Amino acid sequence: MSAPAILTCALTGVLTDPRQHPVPVTPAQMAAEARDAFHAGASVMHVHLRAQGPGRGHLPSWDPDVAEDVVGAIRHACPGVIINLTTGVIGPDISGPATCIRRVRPEIAACNAGSLNYLKLKADGQWAWPPMVFDNPVAKVQQFLDVMAECGTHPEFECFDVGIVRSVAMYVQAGMLRPGMGRPELNFVMGVASGMPCDADLLALLPRWLPPQAVWQATLIGRAEIWPVHQRVAELGGMLRTGLEDTFYLPGGERAPGNGALIEALADCARRAGRAVATPDQARGMLGLPPAGPST
Repeated sequence: MSAPAILTCALTGVLTDPRQHPVPVTPAQMAAEARDAFHAGASVMHVHLRAQGPGRGHLPSWDPDVAEDVVGAIRHACPGVIINLTTGVIGPDISGPATCIRRVRPEIAACNAGSLNYLKLKADGQWAWPPMVFDNPVAKVQQFLDVMAECGTHPEFECFDVGIVRSVAMYVQAGMLRPGMGRPELNFVMGVASGMPCDADLLALLPRWLPPQAVWQATLIGRAEIWPVHQRVAELGGMLRTGLEDTFYLPGGERAPGNGALIEALADCARRAGRAVATPDQARGMLGLPPAGPST
């Protein structure tokens, strides 16, 4: 029988403006959206932090007080849930995400595993934003892994391109993933314009470059076209992720009313592939995490 599918909900994202799109910002909003996703089958909540206060919710935050308020509200609303905290920053200074990891001690934190020219082109041929490098050299990856090891946090390696997938296997072989940090976990990020496309044929090739005993999932960014690829993830044995960070659209092309509806559609992908939806306890076991404690 196929292994259960761990469902992750990416609740809000980095810069989406809540005045234009219905993404949660405040601790109460994040908790309410997480509760809907949790009841629909999500065991893991991928958390981005937003600046609090009128007119500031489109900005990211590394305020550890905000992290504590948001994560505390989600944990209270979803007993036993697994928190996956974002860490992505441009440049060498990781003090913001490091402080937040140390404050809330998430079970999982994203670990961006390689650098990428982060580009997007508009229809008129102009750059959507000035070309930039999302820089994640090995020394920076090691800094994040050191903080995660200190806090008992499991890294989820974010892979935006095929070479980054292959690099993670080298990180594991080099001993960068320490004992006690769980099984290697890779997230194939597909749909960023200058990264891997959201393509089912490419997806089917990627697991051959996983390190031994690895768990994998896919983050698929786009509109209704992502859903056949989600189905392929489920069929290939991967773990599944969606949420308002990744898409606003359900499989039929209609706008999603919130994260709960997106996770319901993701759970349907798992069931069509003959897989059960993993409970939080099952997810912890599959990832090599310790059992839930009294505070989770």
